[in-house]
Amino acid sequence: MSKSLVIVESPAKAKTINKYLGAGYTVKACMGHIKDLPKSKLGVDEKNNFEPQYVVIRGKTELVKDLKKAAEKANTIFLATDPDREGEAISFHLAEELGDGKQLRRVILNEITKDEVLRAFANTTDIDQKKVQAQQARRILDRLVGYKISPLLWQKVKRGLSAGRVQSIALRLICDREREIQNFVPEEFWTITAFLEGHEPPIFSARLARHLGKKIKVTGQAGADQAVADLNRALFVVDEVEKKERKRHAPAPYITSRLQQEASRKFRWPVKKVMMVAQDLYEGIELGDEGAVGLITYMRTDSVRVSPQAVQDARKLIHDEYGTEFLPAGPNFFKNKKSVQDAHEAIRPTSVFRTPESIRDSLGRDEYKLYELIWHRFVACQMTSALFDETIITVKAGDYELEASGQVMKFAGYLRVYQESEEDSADQEAAGNKLPVVEKGEELRLDRVEPKQNFTQPPPRFTEAALVKELEEKEIGRPSTYAAIISVIQNRSYVVKEENRFKPTDLGFLVSDLLVENFFEIMDFKYTAHLEEELDEIEEGTKQTIDVLNEFYTDFSRDLEKAYVKVENIKATGVPTDQKCPQCGSAMVKRWGKFGAFLACTNEECKFTQNPDEHPQDNIGHVGSESEHVCLKCGKPLVVKISRYGKFLACSGYPECKFTATLTKVQKEEGSVEVPGEKCPQCGSELVVKQGRFGAFIACSNYPDCKYIKPKTVDVKCPEDGGDLVEKRTRGRKIFYGCANYPNCKFALWNKPVRQECPECHNPFMLEKFRKGDGAYLECYNKDCKYQPDQQPETEPVAT
Repeated sequence: MSKSLVIVESPAKAKTINKYLGAGYTVKACMGHIKDLPKSKLGVDEKNNFEPQYVVIRGKTELVKDLKKAAEKANTIFLATDPDREGEAISFHLAEELGDGKQLRRVILNEITKDEVLRAFANTTDIDQKKVQAQQARRILDRLVGYKISPLLWQKVKRGLSAGRVQSIALRLICDREREIQNFVPEEFWTITAFLEGHEPPIFSARLARHLGKKIKVTGQAGADQAVADLNRALFVVDEVEKKERKRHAPAPYITSRLQQEASRKFRWPVKKVMMVAQDLYEGIELGDEGAVGLITYMRTDSVRVSPQAVQDARKLIHDEYGTEFLPAGPNFFKNKKSVQDAHEAIRPTSVFRTPESIRDSLGRDEYKLYELIWHRFVACQMTSALFDETIITVKAGDYELEASGQVMKFAGYLRVYQESEEDSADQEAAGNKLPVVEKGEELRLDRVEPKQNFTQPPPRFTEAALVKELEEKEIGRPSTYAAIISVIQNRSYVVKEENRFKPTDLGFLVSDLLVENFFEIMDFKYTAHLEEELDEIEEGTKQTIDVLNEFYTDFSRDLEKAYVKVENIKATGVPTDQKCPQCGSAMVKRWGKFGAFLACTNEECKFTQNPDEHPQDNIGHVGSESEHVCLKCGKPLVVKISRYGKFLACSGYPECKFTATLTKVQKEEGSVEVPGEKCPQCGSELVVKQGRFGAFIACSNYPDCKYIKPKTVDVKCPEDGGDLVEKRTRGRKIFYGCANYPNCKFALWNKPVRQECPECHNPFMLEKFRKGDGAYLECYNKDCKYQPDQQPETEPVAT
């Protein structure tokens, strides 16, 4: 008897589902998309209604053959890919390759539990062609923008750059914010605070609010001095005491963007890591005798809807664990925004009775932290509101009025189990101000008046959480795209992170400005949000794909033609700098070449170039400046110089003394060490940073009595036994990466593993590789998956 074939996207998901289905099913993983537009050409027939030309992805031919063999032995093929547009498109392409004469059924799994799997297989559907069309429309739009605009950047700036329909908008947001910061002019203002005492303690603070009945803004020293002098002479009398009860309602359960923001703020995780850990929780975790169990519902959603059964379970847990006072009379319901697709429930535990503590031993540290966050938020969403007693005291002091506010928690409500990372600052200030009992007309004693000078602050740079929030508010992109957007703009060196906030590079500014100048409509926030709405309308069946593509391409092709006319026969201008050419005195500009950024003379007859001082804050110093080190041969000061390989130290006595060295070598000779504040696990002594012939390493300070050397971890788990992968060296000093549990586990890799999930097959890590001319790129560890994140064509397309 032939078995039914079930196809999912990842091996972890396949393992969990196979446990529930039994012997009558064969479950295989397709490792993400099996077909895509070709990399070597546009792959979209612009003259034939934008017909996409999908091909089997390079490297997946053998996988497709294996799936076809399995399909030949089955009467029914169940397509259980992820329940979103991408998953629907994967099922569609699987049906094209495997469905010849076979019965095909689509399985929608919002969570991977036994009950949900059995329910889904008992209620299969057809492939949703509207979802497929919406996904293909997005793919075609992205391909047109990427493959048509990127060559413009190659001609104007340098090869290898890319433009994306949504990533370019994210870049513009970061660049616009940086310019706001650069152009910001701080304004002075003063806060005047009086510390007062009534007939009962404590002393409390009241801030100057009004003068002659109007709001007051003190903007200078003279005004502040005058207000302080007046208050010191005034009689302080309670004018009004207002008391009221304030409610803080329970928050909605997590949607993707809110989970990304909260985990980013609380744990300082990149958005990409949040989604990787959530994927693990969704696909299944081994829970002892239970086996692999999906712990949360599907993690890519924009809906706050929750199933009635999950609500009832949450209410039962609240009643049993926290008491009836924490349980509202009826379930809490939350409204979705108009733009929400509402295809899936909010992110919640698959069983609220599976508490974080009950499964802690089965979870890794990161998995536990994220599951605990999701569990607490979901339980909190069905609890009563928090209640506060709030008091506002208005004090008259001559012509001035001051205000003091304070609040006391009356009932914790949902705050018993969950509190957001960013509460209202006014609430926090009020909660910290303890107010005495006072009555209207009561005279108060002045303890002191404190003026404080302040200056308005520029808007902060975006963190990952803040950028996701901004994209969400502008309705740009969708939950499944935020992590990829943020990764791309960093991988392209358009932005860098400083103190966990995004700062655009010169290259990022240049690319963004070029795109805004030539493709203003594509770079317009409202237009991009409108395109997202049209993709939703395709999925709903109210708009046709061809109409959306025609409308977009009419204006896009016109702008594209104008842009190429501008750059034809024009040499890349570069970014202006304040430096002059040392040979001819002309202005220098920053340009980008095969090996990165460099400075070049604007005089075409002068060919002078040099490496820019990209990092003036580093510990070597500015090029040409004296360092804090001395020559190890003659004792003269060492100066900073630069070569094609970066900065180095050279003797200032050149050419008499030709000594050169790296900073590491000089520090090693001088015995430079740094104490990181860690203890040796073998003897308990301090660990120190030492310099060796192959660079810095951390070792025990008790050497040679203790020869412990701390291995360098790469934040990736061994796929064979779950241990940490660490950096090691062969006898010939070549770097490789192996399991920390050696010799029990002998797993090893030559290429550096990077904790980043493969978008195609969902393998938990990628391998860092290098290609001559292009530099570093990531390749999936799974040999059957040849995913390459660089979506640029292998050969430069002909400009239209």
